[in-house]
Order: sequence, then C-alpha cells, then structure tokens
Amino acid sequence: MLQFPCTLGQARRRRLSAVLGIGLLVTVLSTGSALADAKFRQWVASFRPVALSQGITPSTFDRAFHGVNAPDPVVLQKAKYQPEFTEPIWSYIDNRVNEHSVAIGQQMARKYATWLQRIEQRFAVSRNILLAIWSMESNYGEILKREDVMRDTIRSLATLAYADQKRAKYGRTQLIAAMKILQTGDIDRGHLSGSWAGAMGHTQFIPTSYQAYAVDMDGNGKRDIWNSVPDALATAANLLHRNGWQPGRTWGYEVILPPNRKFPSGSLTIAEWERLGLVRANGRPFPDPNEKATLRVPDGRQGPAFLMTKNFFVLKRYNNADKYALAVGLLADRIAGSKGLMQDWNRPFTPITMNERQELQSHLKALGYYSGNIDGKIGKTSREAIEAFQRRNGLQPDGHPSKEVLTILRRR
Repeated sequence: MLQFPCTLGQARRRRLSAVLGIGLLVTVLSTGSALADAKFRQWVASFRPVALSQGITPSTFDRAFHGVNAPDPVVLQKAKYQPEFTEPIWSYIDNRVNEHSVAIGQQMARKYATWLQRIEQRFAVSRNILLAIWSMESNYGEILKREDVMRDTIRSLATLAYADQKRAKYGRTQLIAAMKILQTGDIDRGHLSGSWAGAMGHTQFIPTSYQAYAVDMDGNGKRDIWNSVPDALATAANLLHRNGWQPGRTWGYEVILPPNRKFPSGSLTIAEWERLGLVRANGRPFPDPNEKATLRVPDGRQGPAFLMTKNFFVLKRYNNADKYALAVGLLADRIAGSKGLMQDWNRPFTPITMNERQELQSHLKALGYYSGNIDGKIGKTSREAIEAFQRRNGLQPDGHPSKEVLTILRRR
C-alpha cells in the first residue's frame, strides 16, 4: 500500500489519496519497473563481451537479445516451486502415471514404432523408457503448444543469470550454450523456446545437455528437438546410453519386505537381498541374483518398496530426483503392459481415477472455487480450491482429491 509522509494529517492523506489514487500508484510502479529494466539492459551490455570471449559472434548476440529488454517475472515465480521436492510421493506419481498417460504412450508407441525400433537398435535403450520420459517432460509434446507455459529461452536464462542469485552461474552457462545453438542454425531465434529454466523441446534438454547429446535422427541436417519427435527421442536415448544404460535390464523391482527387519542402506546383490527376506511383489523370481540393487521405500514401510538397479540411477542423470526416476520407470512398465503396483501408496484418503479428478475440477470450477485447467492433475491451484470448498462445507481442509470430496461435490 502507498505510504504518505507522517507530517501530513489524516484528513489530508485521505484527500490526496482520492485525488491521486491509482494514477500515482501506477506512476510509482512504472518508475520502479523502468529502473529495473534499465539495470537489466546494463547487465546485458556487460554480458556481451563475456559471450564474445566464449565464441559467440556479435551478430548472434545481437540477434539473441533483440527485443529482450526486461527480466521475465514468471521465471522467478516458477523458480520457487519444484514438484520433485515438494509434492508427496503419491501425488507426484498420480499426476504422472495414470490411465491417460499410459493410453497416450501406447498410442505413440504405435505411431512412432518404426522410429522407436531404429532408436532402440542404435542406442539400446528401451522404447518404453523413452516414451515415459517424453510424457514426463512435455506430455508427449502437448506442453510445447501452450503459450502460458513456454518461455523465450534467451530471456529465461538471462533472467536467472541476472536476478536469481542461487541460479546465476547456471543461467550464465546455459545462456552461452543457448546462443551457440542459435549460432549453429539448428533452430531459428523465433522458435528457441523452453521451460522457465531453459529446458527445451519434446524431451526438455537444457542447452549444455543439448550440445552434449543432441542427435539428428531424421537426417535433415538439424538436431531439432522442438519439432522432430525422432530427434528428441534419440537425443534422450543418447543421454541414457552414454551414461551407462544397461540394455535388456530393468530399472528396478517392486518388493515385499519381511516385517520387523532393518536393512542396510547400500547396494547388495539380489541374492543378498533375498537372504534378508525380500521377495518380488508379483511373486516371480528375480532374473539375475548377481545383479546389484539398492532398497528404496519412498512412502514408508506401509507403502510400496523397491530394489533399484543401475538403470534407475542412470535415469537420475536425466533429472536428479528419486521421484522423477521412479515415475519414469513405473510409467514405462505400464506402457509396456504391466498392471502397475501390487502395493498401493499409503495415501491419507480414498483415491479417485484420472477421469474422476477431471470431474472434481469441473465441479469446483462450476462452483467458483477453481480457475485452472480441467486436466486431472492436482497441483497447487487444485489443492487450494479443494481446501476452500472443504472449509466452506465444514470438512477438514486437507486439499486431497478424495472420493469423499467428489461424492459431496456431485450432490451440489
């Protein structure tokens, strides 16, 4: 709120507020914004010789920053929230491994069968893993169509380099790499877009990773992960292959733990885990007793437990979060035809299907509680809407997309 000097009387403050009102506030905010933009442009000018010293031509730099005159406030807002580290495991998995993501993955497996076969032959990485990564990273390319999500990569990285102290070094490094991509001609300036953090294309590669792993799979002379699905999937396969993916092996096994036992935190052979009482949840034998694995219990002993093999940790080279690698593995198995987990997550509510979650969002929107997309994904906006509905109706405001909440909504 705008503050006036204390030497003015209360009545005078009211008269000045009435006369100046919003106009003065806009003027003050505009002046502050103009100063911030001027400082940003000064930073860009100071970064120019740095870029040129690292091989960026003057014409590439000028083309990259043409029209980039201010930091992107959306980037700074999104930098504060990363679901891999904030969402409960069951919420993270439910939003990414569900009947919709499985069905579309199987559809894409048929559509790109020829390309997937070629990529498997070249890089020896499972097509189902690649499809799961594609789903996780861009919802099979659908995210790339959303103007509210996609950001200008140069502006995003410049914003992080200029305004985010924690990510400033990352922003500078990736910004140089992004300009080198522009300089090679793999993508034109108007289509150099990505996430708030500069992750680009169908499989969301940051610029330095693009430089290291990008592949021209379709043979058109460009490594185009923005428009070519074969290039994007082959690029993901190349990353996994070069980081030690083991062909023909799984990422891990769901297991059942014997009660009242403590387990070591390190890696043991499957045979050693079996001697400690672990068995596969589906009742089948482990294929290789000499394979090494590490125990993970992401939802406590009441939820599902897993023995993670080397490929799980290779997946973490794509995104260094256990939740991410687990979701990729579970989704890949479902796309391949698996029925899913034998032991469900230890949720504090009765879960509903993806279609029912979309129905829940539709009811909340109709009642004025929700303004987001009807996509069945329960994020911050959905949880806040559920909490508001629960408070209004005398329920515990936990924000969970439960069968109980949906049942009450259906009666409204």
